[in-house]
Amino acid sequence: MSDRPMQLTPGELQSRLSRNHLANWMGLTVVHATAGQIRLASPWRDEFISNPDRRFAHGGILATLLDTAGSYAVATLLGRPAQTVDMRVDFLRPGLESELMVDASVLHFGRTLATVDGSVFNRENRLLATGRMVFLTSDNESETGAKEKSHDS
Repeated sequence: MSDRPMQLTPGELQSRLSRNHLANWMGLTVVHATAGQIRLASPWRDEFISNPDRRFAHGGILATLLDTAGSYAVATLLGRPAQTVDMRVDFLRPGLESELMVDASVLHFGRTLATVDGSVFNRENRLLATGRMVFLTSDNESETGAKEKSHDS
């Protein structure tokens, strides 16, 4: 998506990630970012393990990496992370005690929605999971048709 200008620098993206409690806990760092594309890295944490006997990463960790990278790929164009509307993940192989890398690329950036593809790799560059995500690019009620519910009642 190089036809749109980059709205946040890699440093600004890292600053936002550092303020995101889950991303901060995961140790996510911005490796590379351009307009509509991002690569994040996460060091291995034993808390990622889903089964102590097998010692591979829980699928939710891989999905979280895809979701976060997708949101921040949109942020490079939108100027802020975007809210997930839909997400599909294909788990291809287990992530075994390794630094995890995730790439995300914006395929379509529209007035209300953006579509993003992502891939999670281990340090040996083996593909662990792929995902396709859709994010909300508008926070304007008239564009989305959504109305915020009041919690004051």
